[in-house]
Amino acid sequence: MLSEQSTATVRATLPAVGAAIGEISARFYERLFAAHPALLRDLFNRGNQAAGTQRQALAGSIAAFATHLVAHPDERPDAMLRRIAHKHASLGIAPEQYDVVHEHLFAAIAEVLGEAVTEEVADAWDEVYWLMANALIAIERRLYEETGAGGGPREWEVVGRVQDTDDVVVFELRPADGAPVPAHRAGQYVSVQVTLPDGARQIRQYSVVDAPGSATLRIGVKRVRGDGAPDGEVSNHLHARVRVGDRLRVSAPYGDLVLGQDADAPLLLASAGIGVTPMTAMLEQLALSGHRAPVTVVHADRSPAEHALRADHEAYAAKLPDASVHVWYEHPDPGHPADRTGLADLTSLDIPSGTRAYLCGPLPFMRAVRAQLIGKGVAPADIHYEVFGPDLWLAQD
Repeated sequence: MLSEQSTATVRATLPAVGAAIGEISARFYERLFAAHPALLRDLFNRGNQAAGTQRQALAGSIAAFATHLVAHPDERPDAMLRRIAHKHASLGIAPEQYDVVHEHLFAAIAEVLGEAVTEEVADAWDEVYWLMANALIAIERRLYEETGAGGGPREWEVVGRVQDTDDVVVFELRPADGAPVPAHRAGQYVSVQVTLPDGARQIRQYSVVDAPGSATLRIGVKRVRGDGAPDGEVSNHLHARVRVGDRLRVSAPYGDLVLGQDADAPLLLASAGIGVTPMTAMLEQLALSGHRAPVTVVHADRSPAEHALRADHEAYAAKLPDASVHVWYEHPDPGHPADRTGLADLTSLDIPSGTRAYLCGPLPFMRAVRAQLIGKGVAPADIHYEVFGPDLWLAQD
């Protein structure tokens, strides 16, 4: 995949580029938004840009891709690419936007690294970029074809609104044009675009909380409280302003955290906080499909009152013939018998051989659960995850 000459050059320069990649990504976004301010207003998450998390995610993905190519020149890190492509497709990223990124990214590399960027170095890293970009373009094209989403997001009407917890609202949506609800797989998400008071059209992703087959689509939206930083723009807008009868622009469903095809495999569904939303859809799907293999359900939350979709989460698990449920609350309610108090700890759980695991929640939670599962013999390839927001997993490895 990566030419022999470029492999040698990238291997030699990877330490220098890796050490500067954070500065490069910061300079890249400065250049990009100076040239195309509409991208910050109407496409990129302004909160993540202000916090610097999107820069960390970009730096981590580039470094991880280059490192993989050097170690395995004839292979692609497809799991990482699919996860990025699904997010891009949910945002409606087009092939020509990769040319814009290339222009400003390589200008940033030249600015930061200066004379170290010889023609040979520039050509090698150009090859890395286009290997990654063209792979993403191809995956995204297939996703658009599969979902029929070439026309972008559509208008949906809010037909139901339920205050599930103090900070979580479940919105029920239906296509405003009367068209059927697009097919989705349990665990996927949609992008929701809203127009904010300053005119910006910001986009966020929210998990579908139901199994496929409904005439409507429900999403769970947690209000993001800044705790010293700015509050989440879109989540607070949805909580404060959107009511039954209003309309939202919604993408087709995307996301690769979906149940596999092996109906006989033992499963583990681990979530924390609002990460319960895709797991609830998966549990409903397993109950509807008559899944009979063991299912281990793990959830961690601050308290029973903050456990979103708790009634559905518990009810679907109870319908499975061989399910074990393990819940941890940091602040348990004496009237609600939680299994455990404190943070999730799987060390005492019996995990069946051959388990496929699905994780969703804050990054520290998922990293801890993954490490414990690997320690219990679960294959790394059988552990799948979804990060809400910029994927900082690679940035922290």
